[in-house]
Amino acid sequence: MTNNPHISIQQLNVTIGNQHILKDISINIPNKKVISIIGPSGCGKTTLLKSFNRLLDDTADVKVTGKVLVDNENIYDPDVEVTHIRKKMGLLSQRPYPLPMSIYDNVAYGPRIHGTRKKADLDGIVETQLKATGLWNEVKDRLSAPATRLSIGQQQRLCLARGLAVEPEIILGDESTSALDPVSTSIIEDLFIRLKEQYTIVLVTHILRQARRVSDYIIFVYMGRIIEFGPTEELLLNPKEELTKEYVKGYIS
Repeated sequence: MTNNPHISIQQLNVTIGNQHILKDISINIPNKKVISIIGPSGCGKTTLLKSFNRLLDDTADVKVTGKVLVDNENIYDPDVEVTHIRKKMGLLSQRPYPLPMSIYDNVAYGPRIHGTRKKADLDGIVETQLKATGLWNEVKDRLSAPATRLSIGQQQRLCLARGLAVEPEIILGDESTSALDPVSTSIIEDLFIRLKEQYTIVLVTHILRQARRVSDYIIFVYMGRIIEFGPTEELLLNPKEELTKEYVKGYIS
C-alpha cells in the first residue's frame, strides 16, 4: 500500500448479543481514496462501517475488542471523547434524513453546534458546501424553504452538504444511493470521486458495478471476515481467493 493509512484496524471483534458479527478484522484504510465494502447481505458490511465512528455504541449488548485507529488515535480507548471522533466523520445513510428545518439551517446546524455564530461565516459555509455537492444553483433562491420539499436525490446531497459543513476528514456511506433514481445516483457517485481529493471515503455497496465505477480499493467481507482487499480492477477481474471469485461471478449472493 503506497498511501498512508487514515484508519487502521487491528484485531477488531464485534459481538452483538450472542452473535459474533466481525471476526479478527485487521486492515489499513488508505488516505484520500474511495474504498468500497462489498459482500452478501448479513455478512457484516454495515457493522464494519459503523465501527469506524462508534455508532455501534447506540446498539444494545455490543462488545467490541481490538483497536480502530483514526489518525493514530484508538477510538475505542475508554478515555476518548466520542463527539470528537464523530466530528471527523460524515455519515450518509441509505435514505436521506433532512432535519425538519430550512435548507439553510440544515447545513448551518453542525457549525452552530460547534460554536460558529456569525451570520457571515454561516452564509459562507452554507454556500461553500451546497456548491461542493452541486446543489447551490438549484436552491440558492429558496434557502429558507423546508428541506423536506426537495426531491429525494436533492435531500441526499443536502445531507452530504450537512455532513461536510463540520469539516470531517472521512465520509462514510451506507448504501447511500440505494433509494435514489439513476440520475441522482450518478450525481452522488461523481461527487464521491471528486471529494476524494479532500476526504477518505468508505462506502458499503451491494452493487458491484457501482464499486467498480467509484472505488480505488475494495474490501470483500464474508461471514464477518475480510476475505480479500485490493485495488478495484485487480480484485474484481483477477481475484486471488476462491470465495471472492464466486461472489464476483454471482455464485454467492
